[in-house]
Amino acid sequence: MTLPHSPQQNHLLAHLPESNFERIASRLELIEMPLGDVLYESGGRLEHVYFPTTSIVSLLYVLKDGASTEIAVVGNEGVLGISLFMGGETTPSRAVVQSAGYGYRLRSQTLKEEFGRGGVMMQLLLRYTQSLITQMAQTAVCNRHHSLEQQLCRWLLLSLDRLDSLELTMTQELIADMLGVRREGVTEAAGKLRRAGVISYSRGHIVVLDRPQLEKEVCECYSVVRKENDRLLMELPAGGDRLSA
Repeated sequence: MTLPHSPQQNHLLAHLPESNFERIASRLELIEMPLGDVLYESGGRLEHVYFPTTSIVSLLYVLKDGASTEIAVVGNEGVLGISLFMGGETTPSRAVVQSAGYGYRLRSQTLKEEFGRGGVMMQLLLRYTQSLITQMAQTAVCNRHHSLEQQLCRWLLLSLDRLDSLELTMTQELIADMLGVRREGVTEAAGKLRRAGVISYSRGHIVVLDRPQLEKEVCECYSVVRKENDRLLMELPAGGDRLSA
């Protein structure tokens, strides 16, 4: 029976063999991740890595003038802090909770030790890193070539994939900050989706009423990211019994 809060709610942790999981289980710390909480600042030293379970975190690139744009989202499929096992102690992006919930944190040194052992943990983390890089690259393409309405659809779908609900608690101003656009543009794009019966919106709450239609409205960037994530992570057997190429 699944507990209200369990590390296995995170897909990476759920795919670890029992022997690997037991080595870190007692060191995993359940934490609340409130909306707007900053887990990392750009250039900050990585003291912990984070495995979201019911929360979603945005990775933002922040410019000198304070403007920011989201480059990726991380939820229950992944981990925050890939720079640590890729050879760095700091990260160039800011990590901000975009959907409140819970997650588990682990001291950086513990993860580095597990990664250094090789085996399933290393393979899972590298697979996830490839998936995250794909998401970052596709986000850059989408922001350059597709309409704001398509970008909003992509953002909504990526968020829904990481939640057990069709409702998001998110203001239009925050969405605009994530997408790096003006609030007026988000208001117009969201208004089109609402008039089409795809979403409802009130007081910072967005409810997706027609996901199939939302998937018709989105550009191909969403399916590219979704398929790569599924190929690398979601098709793995529970417990990490084997890893296919």
